[in-house]
Amino acid sequence: MTQHLYLEQFGPVHALPVLHYRMEFAQLVRMAFHQVKPDVVAIELPATLEAPFLRAVRRLPQISVISYQAAEKGGGQKPAETVYLIVEPADPLAEAARQTLEHEIPLHFIDVDTDHYPRHQERFPDSYSISRIGLKNYYEEYRRSAASELPCREDQRREQGMAYRLQQLAATRRRILFVCGMAHLERVKSDFDRQLAAPLERIRREGVNLWNLHPDSCREILGEFLFLSAVYEQRRGPLPEEPEEHGGGLRKRFHVLELIQGGKQEGTEETLLENAIRRSARHLGREGTFPDRQRIIYQLFNEASRHYRQETGEPVHIWQKRAFFRFSRNYAFQEGMLLPDLFQLLAAARGCIDDNFAYAFCRLATCYPWQSESSDLATIRISPEELWGDSRRIRFRPRTKRSKGLSRMDMLKRKREQRPGEWLEGFDDPSICSYPPEDIAIEDYGRFLKRKGSMQLSEELSRSEKFSTSLLDGIDMRETMRNLHEGAIYVREQQRAKGGVGSLVVVFDEDRRKDRFPYRMTWLGEHDQESDMAFYATDPAENIVGPGICRCEYGGFLLSYPPRRMMDVWQDPDYRMATSGAEVLLMAALDYSIEKYVVYVAARPPRSIFKQMASRLDRKIIYIPLGSLSPQKLKQLRILHILSGKDKREIARDYIW
Repeated sequence: MTQHLYLEQFGPVHALPVLHYRMEFAQLVRMAFHQVKPDVVAIELPATLEAPFLRAVRRLPQISVISYQAAEKGGGQKPAETVYLIVEPADPLAEAARQTLEHEIPLHFIDVDTDHYPRHQERFPDSYSISRIGLKNYYEEYRRSAASELPCREDQRREQGMAYRLQQLAATRRRILFVCGMAHLERVKSDFDRQLAAPLERIRREGVNLWNLHPDSCREILGEFLFLSAVYEQRRGPLPEEPEEHGGGLRKRFHVLELIQGGKQEGTEETLLENAIRRSARHLGREGTFPDRQRIIYQLFNEASRHYRQETGEPVHIWQKRAFFRFSRNYAFQEGMLLPDLFQLLAAARGCIDDNFAYAFCRLATCYPWQSESSDLATIRISPEELWGDSRRIRFRPRTKRSKGLSRMDMLKRKREQRPGEWLEGFDDPSICSYPPEDIAIEDYGRFLKRKGSMQLSEELSRSEKFSTSLLDGIDMRETMRNLHEGAIYVREQQRAKGGVGSLVVVFDEDRRKDRFPYRMTWLGEHDQESDMAFYATDPAENIVGPGICRCEYGGFLLSYPPRRMMDVWQDPDYRMATSGAEVLLMAALDYSIEKYVVYVAARPPRSIFKQMASRLDRKIIYIPLGSLSPQKLKQLRILHILSGKDKREIARDYIW
C-alpha cells in the first residue's frame, strides 16, 4: 500500500532507500515505479556489470550468479578474491531492472566499480517493521542511529560517483527513479548539490561470468529463503488459480482400479510442493496488496503441517503450534529481529514438534519450482562460507531403531520403485494378511492395557477407614496424612474385582464424519496366541510402500480373545444404532467378551447408553483416557501394514520401517 512508501526527492531525482535482498523493499520498488512513473531508472550497480546483470534479470525467475575476480591490493602474490553477485526475485535492484525491461524504460548503472571494497557487518532493523510503521519512519530512525558513523574512503568514491552521474541525468530527464542502498543515500543527496568531477574508475572488467545457481546452493545462500521468494514471484503477476489436488499428499498413491490393472502415480512430490506455494500466494490477500512476511510464515507452517499429517498420520496440535510461534518469536527477539529467519524456524520446528516435521518444513521452505540443475548456462555450486564467510548448521535426526551389526545408514537403503507401477504387480493375490511383528506388538500392548484396566478397577473398589481392630491390607498413608488433625490412623481394604477383562477397544479417532477412515475389516486370529480383531483405518490404496504392501493408519480397533469366534461386525445388523465406527467396536466388544469387563480406551468416555447396555449384558466398561498413555507408543501402534498374500511376509521387512 502507498502509505508504506517513502521517497527522498532532490531535483528531478526520486530516491528510494532500500536494503539489498529483502522482499519488502522489492515490493516498494514496484510501488515507487507506479507512483513516480519515471522516464529513466538508476540503480546502485557499476556499468561494468550491465550486460551480465541484464541477462540474469531476463532469466528470472531462474536465479543466476555473476562472478568475477577482484584484483589483489598492492599486487601481492595471494590469489585474487572471487566476488559473487546473486540475482534473485526478492532483491530490489533486480526488481527495478525487471520493471524497466517490462515497461521499456532506460536503465542506468551509475555506481563506481571498485576492487577493494571492505566487508561491512552493519546491522539494520528488521525490514518487517516497514509493514507496520512505513518506510519513512524506518529510514528516519536509521539516519539517527547512523549519524555518528563515518564513511570509508571507498564509500566516498562510490557516493560521489553516483551523485555525479545523477547530475548528468538530471540535465536531460524530468523524473528519475534512483534505487540506492540506505547506507549511501543521505551522502549521495548532499553530494548532488556540489560541483563534482567524473570519477576515476575501471571502465571495463575482464573475466565476468554468468552462472546458473545449483538448486542445492539456492537453499543455503540466498538473502531470502526460497518459499518466500517463490510466493513473491507468484504474486508479481495475476494471482494463481487454486490448485486442485485429489487427496494431495506426499505419499505413494494409486487409484483403486490401478491396484488391479496397473497405472500411473497421480502426482509427484514436486507438483505437490508447487501447489502449496501457489495456494499460499493466493491466500495472502487480494492482488497488489503489500506482502506480509508474518502471514507468509504462517502459510508455510500450515502447509508443512498438512504434509506432515499426510506422511505420518499425526496432526500438529494447537499447543504445538502455539509453542512453535512463541519459541520462534523469542528466538528472533534474542537476535534483535522481529521475525525469525529460516534457521530459527527450523530450530523451532524441530524443538517444538519433531524432526519429521522439521524435515517437512525444510523441504517446503527450500522449494523453488523454477530452478533446475540444467539450463542455458553452466551451473555453479557456492557454499555459504564462500559468499557470506560463515554459516549455521542444523541437523535432523529421525528416530530409528538401532541394533548391533546394523549400519546407522540403513534408512538410506530403503527400497524404492524402480519403474512406475512396479509395486502394483504385487497385488495378484486376492487374500490379505497382516505383518506378524506388528501383530505381536499390538497383542503385547493389549495385554498391558487389560492389566492396567484391572488395576484401575481394583483402585475403584478399594476403601479406607479408621483403624479399629484390624490393619486390613495395610496403613493408608495418604488418607492418614490428609486427616492428620484427627490424630487417627487410616487403613486400606483392597477389594479384588471378580472376573477378568475379555475385550479391548482402542479409539484413536472417532471419525464421526465417516470420511477419513473408510477401510473397515474384521480379522480372525491365526492361532491360539492371537485375538480376533476388528478395525477401521485409512484406505490402503493411499500409501503403497512395496509390492503388494500397503501402509494404513488405525482409527480404532477391537481385540477379543479367544480367537476364531467373531463375525463381520461391520455388516452385523445388531449394530445399526451406532453413530460411529468407535461405537460399533464397543457394541461388538460387549457382545463377544466372555469376561465381565471390557476396557475402552479413547479421548472421551462412551455415551451413557452404553453403560446401560453393558449392565443388561452383565458387563462393565472400564474407561481409560487416551491421554494417560504414552503418545510415542500409541504413535507406533497406530500404523499397520496390509499384505496381499502370505508370501509377502518374506519380503515385507525390506519395505517396512
